[in-house]
Amino acid sequence: MEGTSFGPVEIWRSMGAVGHSVLIFLLLMSVYSIGVMIERYIQFRRARKQSLLFVEVAKALLPEHRVEDLLTESRQFPRSHLAHIYSAAIVDWRDYQKNPGLPEGFEHTMSRAIDREAVIMVQDMKRGLSGLATIGATAPFVGLFGTVVGIMDAFFSMAASGQSGIATVSGGIAEALVNTAMGLFVALPAVWGFNYFLNRVERFSAEMANSGSEIVDYFVKTTRSHAWKSAKDSR
Repeated sequence: MEGTSFGPVEIWRSMGAVGHSVLIFLLLMSVYSIGVMIERYIQFRRARKQSLLFVEVAKALLPEHRVEDLLTESRQFPRSHLAHIYSAAIVDWRDYQKNPGLPEGFEHTMSRAIDREAVIMVQDMKRGLSGLATIGATAPFVGLFGTVVGIMDAFFSMAASGQSGIATVSGGIAEALVNTAMGLFVALPAVWGFNYFLNRVERFSAEMANSGSEIVDYFVKTTRSHAWKSAKDSR
């Protein structure tokens, strides 16, 4: 085997149909995982940018009790998870405003409306992450399958040729191990990407929980303030 070249082209040409199929499948898995990571990164970056802008708008409008204006402004930030939370709370508040007086414990139903919106937002943020987790978990095994089949072919070839020794099968084993290396190469970025984006989702979820609590407290305080002023004026 001395002098034999084992470059990428030579390895590809010497591999069998199973090896080719495994490598192509791993390549498709890699393209999919990279596409998901790029798409999620862009969406999360937009969510962060729009949320920061929305917070500035909310800080300007809420102290002036311009709730309807804030609802209108929230629709200008469709990718902002905080805008969706505030919008859900304000829409629930508008339903109460249509009726004379606020029922006792209205903040609990408002919190449930916020929680429902947060669940929808989290599910949207997790879109594609299950695919990354699946690729990270299965890509090494797909590569291992190609390696096992390649090693089997190497030993079958050795038996058919009637020759023995490591030199006879070393080329075939080296070619077979390419599948394992490729499987690990595909799996590692997918696992890293999954963990990174899942951490980002958890941060966004915490931000939505905090913002939801803040907007509910705002309406509770506003309602109590108005009730106190009305009671004082009636004396």
